[in-house]
Amino acid sequence: MARILLNDVRKSYSGNQVIHGISIDIPDGEFVVIVGPSGCGKSTLLRMVAGLEAITSGTLEIGGKVVNDLEPRERDIAMVFQNYALYPHMSVRENMAYGLKIAKMPKDQIEAQVAKAARMLELEPYLDRKPRALSGGQRQRVAMGRALVREPSAFLLDEPLSNLDAKLRVQMRLQIKEMHLRTGQTTLYVTHDQVEAMTLADRLIVMNKGVAEQIATPLEVYQTPATEFVAGFIGSPAMNIFTVEAEAGGVTLPGGHRLPLSGLPAGSLRLGLRPEHLNLAETGQPAIPVDLRSVERLGADAFGYGVIAGSDAAMTLRLPGTTQAQRGDRVDVAPDPQHLHVFDPTDGRRLENF
Repeated sequence: MARILLNDVRKSYSGNQVIHGISIDIPDGEFVVIVGPSGCGKSTLLRMVAGLEAITSGTLEIGGKVVNDLEPRERDIAMVFQNYALYPHMSVRENMAYGLKIAKMPKDQIEAQVAKAARMLELEPYLDRKPRALSGGQRQRVAMGRALVREPSAFLLDEPLSNLDAKLRVQMRLQIKEMHLRTGQTTLYVTHDQVEAMTLADRLIVMNKGVAEQIATPLEVYQTPATEFVAGFIGSPAMNIFTVEAEAGGVTLPGGHRLPLSGLPAGSLRLGLRPEHLNLAETGQPAIPVDLRSVERLGADAFGYGVIAGSDAAMTLRLPGTTQAQRGDRVDVAPDPQHLHVFDPTDGRRLENF
């Protein structure tokens, strides 16, 4: 295991900066997920840690040693890619053992390491098969096993589940989490899937256009997003965010509707409300009228998608699974004042104490 320390790490291509000064201290054994949309720089950051991309400025330490100028093989890390990269002519056993053979490890130690990893990843029945005879999930486990046998100081995983179907992704998430709990190895994991990120991570690095918008635990990111971008990216369905005009005694919503929300700074603001924090309004209660355009029924819950009446401001609601609401209905909802998210309209930063 190893501590990974990034200190103001930056990356530029031909003078264009793509990673804007990221700093994080990852202690031994922590599972950190780098999450963000396509093109945000998350894979570039991981490849810098791996040594596959040069660091333009800043320092990277692994295990207390500055590794900026070290080759990947000298960093004591193992990387798993999304395309598996297995040798098609080798069996599962040979694929997993190959790196150890190149390192000239004794044969009995290689066999022991492969057997241990195969047992952990439930690959024992497949050790003599070639990759073409395996499912996508099994191939991904072989790729992980090939990294695991080396017993590296840190694991780096670059969207390893993106080629799998939804059911297999769920199964593999559980296996990756269990593997981490067993091995205790420091892990950096890249994904664009925020559900994957929330379920796996001890901490998240939420990236946007090369900037780490927030570094925090999944719960902290969900409950107190640092920026409007984070608020809209983390959460499924996404947070409702729209512009309001605040003044003494309340706010004016899109469509001219008013809510008596006190304590907000006067002026134009961005107000965020998660679907689960909008309750069906009682008679006479100040409410937001929403015109439904569709209802998605999921069993125990349903989600209503519409707009604030008299406007084009989109609103998503969580409704009881037994709801009779349908397209064309108007639903009045009241926000929970304990779960308001207020953002500065100029820079998107969260405004605290509201």
